[in-house]
Amino acid sequence: MIAVGGAHPGFDSFEALREAAPAPDLARPTLEDDVLQLYTSGTTGLPKGVRLTHGNYAAFLELRFEVPGFAYEADDTVLILMPLFHVAGTNISFSGLASGGRIVLMADFDPPKVLETIERAGVNHTFLAPVMINVLLQTPGIEATDFSTMKTVSYGASPISEAVLKAATERFGCGFIQFYGMTETCGAGTTLSPADHRGELLRSCGHTWPRLGVRVANEAGEEVAPGEIGEIEIRGPIIMAGYWNRPEATAETIRPDGWLRTGDAGFMNADGFFFVHDRVKDMIVSGGENVYPAEVENAILGCPGVADAAVIGVPDDKWGEAVKAVCVKKPGEDPDPADIIAWARQRIAGYKAPKSVDFVDALPRNPSGKVLRRELRKPYWEGRERNVG
Repeated sequence: MIAVGGAHPGFDSFEALREAAPAPDLARPTLEDDVLQLYTSGTTGLPKGVRLTHGNYAAFLELRFEVPGFAYEADDTVLILMPLFHVAGTNISFSGLASGGRIVLMADFDPPKVLETIERAGVNHTFLAPVMINVLLQTPGIEATDFSTMKTVSYGASPISEAVLKAATERFGCGFIQFYGMTETCGAGTTLSPADHRGELLRSCGHTWPRLGVRVANEAGEEVAPGEIGEIEIRGPIIMAGYWNRPEATAETIRPDGWLRTGDAGFMNADGFFFVHDRVKDMIVSGGENVYPAEVENAILGCPGVADAAVIGVPDDKWGEAVKAVCVKKPGEDPDPADIIAWARQRIAGYKAPKSVDFVDALPRNPSGKVLRRELRKPYWEGRERNVG
């Protein structure tokens, strides 16, 4: 038992213990030293430890002041709903703390409690994965929730449909900020500012962060022309030191000239806005045509009776792979598969529309809200090797 701030019978004195202790060796860490190790989502394989350095986060915390809506203020209240082992939970926490703001932590994502906390605590900023936004929109009582203190809702970590995004911006009535990045880039890369949430840009992940490099490249590492699909790559002071004890994986991810391969397929338009199609490994090849699940999911969500949806490729003797939608019904509704397919065909090319629809009670997701498509694919590819996509 130790007495702090005064003496107490039978207690050791903190002051005496402190004076008797040897002088500690407080070697100042260098910018190259690791400050944090987060793990990747593991959506396509085993999670990898990402080594993030003091230099990485010094750059991140400086750059965020140049990102519209991300310069939190000392009197702001920031609600943390993402797991703290996820880069979004870490970054929003660090940013709020670095600004001198008030941090409100919730141990679990409890939708009714989230709505109550936003109103009671006067929350100004939060980060939500798209699945969280979708769930909140369907939570009873949201119509009566007072969102007047909200300044921004940041989102990212997985694709979001236009229907969900439009409904959320109308309901919350504040600025929405999309962040596109990876754990390997401290979550930095591109951002869609509140002012750019309009028209076809709702499908975009925005412009490059100031002082970072973002490009679309082919397999050889050559930048492709605007409008051409390739792999999105990021370069700058926020790039990780490497994967923990995984030198081969590090070499596969970071090119010799410093560009980090995200594994995401997408393109940049003539105005410098980036559009993400999907993970390269999740791409469906049907009849020689590339189909990106996120695009199809975006076309499905908004269909009456559909609460959630994921799209996968399943074996097809004629086309190699066929597009299948796996949907979650809204409570009390029973949508017809043919209606869902027709809804999608009105919004995207016919060959991209699902050929079949299955229903499940809930989609398998990891803790950060990403759909585990490999789990959805597994029963359809049992006994067969998925040699496309």
